[in-house]
Amino acid sequence: MNNDTARLPTCFEALEPFVDQWALDGAARRMQCRLTSSEAERNAFFNAAKPLLVPALSYLDRKPLQELDEKERRLMNLLLSLCHVSLAVEMQGDAEAEHAQGARHITITRATADQRA
Repeated sequence: MNNDTARLPTCFEALEPFVDQWALDGAARRMQCRLTSSEAERNAFFNAAKPLLVPALSYLDRKPLQELDEKERRLMNLLLSLCHVSLAVEMQGDAEAEHAQGARHITITRATADQRA
């Protein structure tokens, strides 16, 4: 993918296939995506994103949140989705389907990550 069509900053091309599903604004949307995704979708995203977590955070930490451009904001949203997915993959594991049944009744009305600086 060339830089003109890339939806993420350079060096994060491996995450491009996950942008449509996981680069979501809003904690409620990210949680809903996690709850409605398949185990295979969660694992694929988790396995692609986890090794890029530290480099991505270092990259984004170079400037204030309010100065992130569109590609950087997309990357941030992917990392925030990774937080939701990592709970399902690393903590819930086989119990994720059972947990998701109850979690569907939780409504997120505010989240710190949704606040614009």
